[in-house]
Formats: sequence, structure tokens, C-alpha cells
Amino acid sequence: MFKKVLIAEDFDSINIAVKQTLENLGIQEVQYAKYCDDALLKFKKAKQNLEPFDLLITDLSFVEDYRKVEIPSGDKLIEAIKKIEPTLNIIVYSVEDKAHTIKSLFEKQNINAYVHKGRNSIDQLKKAIEALLQEQTYITPDLAHLLQDKTTKEIDHYDIALLTHLANGVPLENMETVFKKLNITPNSKSTIEKRVAKLKDYFKANNNIHLIAIAKDLGII
Repeated sequence: MFKKVLIAEDFDSINIAVKQTLENLGIQEVQYAKYCDDALLKFKKAKQNLEPFDLLITDLSFVEDYRKVEIPSGDKLIEAIKKIEPTLNIIVYSVEDKAHTIKSLFEKQNINAYVHKGRNSIDQLKKAIEALLQEQTYITPDLAHLLQDKTTKEIDHYDIALLTHLANGVPLENMETVFKKLNITPNSKSTIEKRVAKLKDYFKANNNIHLIAIAKDLGII
């Protein structure tokens, strides 16, 4: 069983429920942080004191308030912690259900489990912990099909950058200038136009607005 767990979650009610669940499982020490910055500091301090956490449970989205933060989201927290401890066990506990987001967490950030917040999420959290103890991965059953979904398999960072700038209102005719300023390549006008045309064909989008809407629905941007 895990001995020391860090929870990154900004809602007290969820923190209390998760903490109680972990304690009922016999986990000796549970700490939580409402801000990702605080979670990272706790993680670093524990490692420095040779009393490291062996499991992180984190949400993805954190509500903005008066406090300025360096790490605004759970995926950025995972990225920062993985640089320090690449093999740390990580469970994402979130309402997010976009295929691209979840697949990226498993494939690029190497998380161990994904639990979708809902009516049965506490029971699923227990199952996720049990799976990790058996060195297995876990995903909430009703989202398991997302890992088999090949819809966004061929989408890369270049496509994401292109779609993001389109969504932010950059006209296609100005994209070449923007990409050159950001040192994004290839950045010729013809290449960019061909890539957008390819994306519209790939997603069967009628126009750029439709393409952006599809990309948002899939969680690509």
C-alpha cells in the first residue's frame, strides 16, 4: 500500500472525501494542496527531507482567484513533478472527458490512472489505487473507449499550434507572419494553407469555424 499521498484539489469537499477514502484504505499520511504551486513545493520539500510522496492524485482544472500562480493546471503540475520524479505514480481525478486530453495524459505524461469525477468516482478511485498496486493502469470504465479512439492519432504539436491560433482569431493570411515570429516551422503560406485543408478533410469540417468547433469538442485545443 502507498504510504504517503499528495492530493492537489481546490475544493474542500472533494479533498475531505478523497482524504477519508485514502485513510480508510490504510494509507499512513495524506496531505493536500489547493494550489498547484503549493503542491509542487510540498513535493520538493518531502523529497529533500528524504520522506517523498509515492502517489499524486490531482485534478486538472483549478479555479482562478486573487492569487497569482506559476502552475495554473494539473497537467502542468504533472509535467513539473515528472521532471523531478519520472516514475512517480499519478492518478488524475477530474471531470474532463475529452479524448485528446485523456489520451495525451497517458501517452505523453505517462499517468497511471484516470478517474472521472461522478456518482461512482470514489469507488473507482479505490479500484485505481488497487490497479496501481498491481502495476497496472486504470481508467474509468465509461471512458475506456477513448484510449481506443484513433480520431486524433495523427494530430501533432504543429496542428495544435495552428488550430489554437485560428481559434484565437488569427486570420489564415496572417498565420505565416505569426509562425515566423514564434519560430514555428514550416511557416510558408502555402504549407499552412495545405495543412488547414488537410485538417478540414481529416475532421470532415465544412470551414475553419467548423474545424475549430470540432477541435474544441475533442479537447485538442
